[in-house]
Amino acid sequence: MTTEQTHIAVLTGDIIGSTKMEPGDLTRAFDALSAAAEVQADWHGEDLHFTRQRGDGWQVRLARPELALRSALAFRAALRCEGKEFSTFIAVAEGAGNPIAPNTDLNKATGATFINSGRTLDRLKESPVPVQMGHQSADATTAAFILADYISQTWTPAQAAAILPMLSPGKLRSHTDVALALGKSRQAVTKALDGAGFDAIWLALKNIEAEETQDD
Repeated sequence: MTTEQTHIAVLTGDIIGSTKMEPGDLTRAFDALSAAAEVQADWHGEDLHFTRQRGDGWQVRLARPELALRSALAFRAALRCEGKEFSTFIAVAEGAGNPIAPNTDLNKATGATFINSGRTLDRLKESPVPVQMGHQSADATTAAFILADYISQTWTPAQAAAILPMLSPGKLRSHTDVALALGKSRQAVTKALDGAGFDAIWLALKNIEAEETQDD
C-alpha cells in the first residue's frame, strides 16, 4: 500500500430527530446510508469505510473529493427513500489524507480533514439558519452546497427514489430505465425528477466537478 497522501473529502453526518425515532427506524436509516456507501464505492474506486459514530452519527471517506456534493445528495436521497421524516446533517471537508487500510473504522482515523469535517458539522447544527448540508470552505463550493441543500430538503420519498439512480456519475440514465427499475411509469418518474429539481442539480454537479478536476 502506498504511503503517499492524496486529496480526499470526509463527510460527517448526524441523523436528524434520532431521539424521537423508534429503534427500528434508526436501524433502517443506517442500513440505507450503509447501502448508499456500498454503491458509491464504484464511483470513488474504493471503499468509503462507512462508520457509525456516537449512536446517531456517521462518517465516510471519499477518494474523489470532486464528487463530494454528488455523494452528499445521494446519501440524502437514499435516506429520504425511507420516508419524509428521514433526514441527516451532512458536513464536508477536503484536504490531505493518509492511505487507509481495508475495513478501517473511521472512529480511529486522524488528520486535519477528519477534524475539519466534524467542526463543520458542529457549525451546521448551531446555525440559526436551517441549513442541513455544508462545506468547510467559504467560497462558491459552499454556496452550491447551501442551494443544493435547500432544494433537496423538501424531496419526497418518490422524488428521492427517482433521483437516486440519476446521481450515479457517468452516462446519464434514461427516465425509461429508472421507471422500469422502480416499477413506475415513465411519466411518474419524469414528474418526480422535475419536482426534485434534477435538471438544475445535474448541470450544477457537471460544472462543479469539471472545475474541481481542473483545479486538482
